Amino acid sequence: MTLVYPVQSLAAHPPRLSPAYKSTVKRSPTKPLIPMRHTLSELTGPVYGHETVREHDHDLTIQGKSEPIGERIIVHGHVLDEDGRGVPNALVELWQANACGRYVHVVDQHPAPLDPNFTGAGRAQTDAEGYYRFVTIKPGAYPWGNHHNAWRPAHIHFSVFGHSFVSRLVTQMYFPGDPLFPFDPIFNSVTDEKARNRMISSFDLDNTKPDWALCYRFNIVLRGRNATPMENS
Repeated sequence: MTLVYPVQSLAAHPPRLSPAYKSTVKRSPTKPLIPMRHTLSELTGPVYGHETVREHDHDLTIQGKSEPIGERIIVHGHVLDEDGRGVPNALVELWQANACGRYVHVVDQHPAPLDPNFTGAGRAQTDAEGYYRFVTIKPGAYPWGNHHNAWRPAHIHFSVFGHSFVSRLVTQMYFPGDPLFPFDPIFNSVTDEKARNRMISSFDLDNTKPDWALCYRFNIVLRGRNATPMENS
């Protein structure tokens, strides 16, 4: 089994060193990378989590004793290959801040309230056509200390697992029209404007549920000239 990535994919991803995004200065490689040939065990396993996806893991609004606070939204789309074909049986995970812009994590000490009915994490498996769907709460913006008065635009983190750990990809989904886009070094570390726009979801009125939830579409293209920018590529 061989994983071959088109050269066009490389242009979509942010450089490992983006000085405006301060933490990359410390963590980016300072010497040329050395390609390491993958062995059969790396390409075929270990596999994580597909078999443990439960029926309602995609719905982050029913994990507590009552509904979480905030604007209920639907996020859906397809996981696609470079030719636009759906990727079946991909494990899609997401994590996010709550409506107040706070994560359920000990490191997050942002002075905003936690929601006891919102974990901020969910998972789903794509169907035969590569389709996935989540129900969640629209996350809030939050300060992150990268520079003076630095705030992250509202976003949702996505992880896509393929055949094994080495085929895991991580990206972020943003919401259209966010006024914080020009000021966010993470978003702007993707230097190509067209590639940046592929991280922005589109409002989907046709799949909005009347009197219940707005809907956003976010397709994840794994590679090729139209690849979604990934954090770990």
